[in-house]
Amino acid sequence: MTSLGNLGSFSRLVAALSGWLDRVVIIGGWAHRLYRLHPYAQALDYAPLTTLDTDVAIPAELPAATEDIRQRLLDHGFTEEFLGDDRPPATHYRLGDEASGFYAEFLTPLVGSGYDRKSTRKATARIAGVTSQRLRHIDVLLIDPWVIEFDLTGVAEERKTVRIANPACFLAQKILIHSRRGGEKRAKDILYIHDTLEVFGAQLDELHAQWQSRIAPRLHRNHVQVVRKTPDRVFGEITDSIRDAAIIAAGRDLTPESVRDACQFGLQQLFG
Repeated sequence: MTSLGNLGSFSRLVAALSGWLDRVVIIGGWAHRLYRLHPYAQALDYAPLTTLDTDVAIPAELPAATEDIRQRLLDHGFTEEFLGDDRPPATHYRLGDEASGFYAEFLTPLVGSGYDRKSTRKATARIAGVTSQRLRHIDVLLIDPWVIEFDLTGVAEERKTVRIANPACFLAQKILIHSRRGGEKRAKDILYIHDTLEVFGAQLDELHAQWQSRIAPRLHRNHVQVVRKTPDRVFGEITDSIRDAAIIAAGRDLTPESVRDACQFGLQQLFG
């Protein structure tokens, strides 16, 4: 069963980004949903986790274009919602007043210090007209992305090539931010890890080969070590976060033990 949900809303975002699809990468919850469309994916009998937002990873620099991303979003019915006191302010690009609550946000790698020479926090940046939040480890998600062919729904009879985070990068990034997450977010991340490993359970050898040859060599060696040690460090015993992950998956007959075992084994095969 593959129920992706909000395909019409996501299609409008893809249409708005059509001039930049070869540079940006869909990450987060929507990448996880779109994994079900990849030829490597196994058919599963439960729907992927849902989220209201679409996270888009964007490089720090994009080539000049005749029209910026912000204007394209506005032309496709998105509105800007400003949050916080940073300059420029963090921005959600919300699809009108739709009851779905669908919105997009852009994320770009934070490199070096989190503050500039004036001790101002480097929280956001203006890139191709949109405000992008600067976050650690977004660079991992821009490495060796996969591509899928996506049929636009409710926009036009058209197919687009969309770049999504490589699953090995998706899992590595979840590991690298694990200690900074708390409560429900950490538990949901664990379930994302579990479910991604299930989607690509038959392809762990291929993912391991991609990790070894194309991803790990581009990461800092300390980050590679964190990723490699995580199966035992995070999943060596049952924790409250693992218990909460099983609760989030209510109705799927998952136990904390099965979540822990699957994550520990799968991550060992992938990153060991």
